[in-house]
Amino acid sequence: MSHGLFWVIWLAVVVFFVATMWRVYEKASKPGWACLVPIYNALVMLDIAGKSRWWILWYLVPIANFVVAVIVQTEVAHRFGKSTAFGIGLVFLGFIFYPILAFGDARYTA
Repeated sequence: MSHGLFWVIWLAVVVFFVATMWRVYEKASKPGWACLVPIYNALVMLDIAGKSRWWILWYLVPIANFVVAVIVQTEVAHRFGKSTAFGIGLVFLGFIFYPILAFGDARYTA
């Protein structure tokens, strides 16, 4: 495969996942552009999950950061009317579950 083709495919994947996260943020009535800003995107995701922004500090603690990620993504799934198993899917298979959340019929409820 030529290098040019690789970069075209890579760019298409990146654009798709930016569009996916943008859509998830907008479904939650948050600004879509927030998914592009490092750290701020995690703060907005905490808002979507209904968690305090102080939880961002837990992401700095080894092992605790993984536990917090599971809790936050599970709560995001619940806020979109999905199950705990779907939340676990967001953590481990986000490349599959986030597009389902973004482009499916899930609706955000605060």
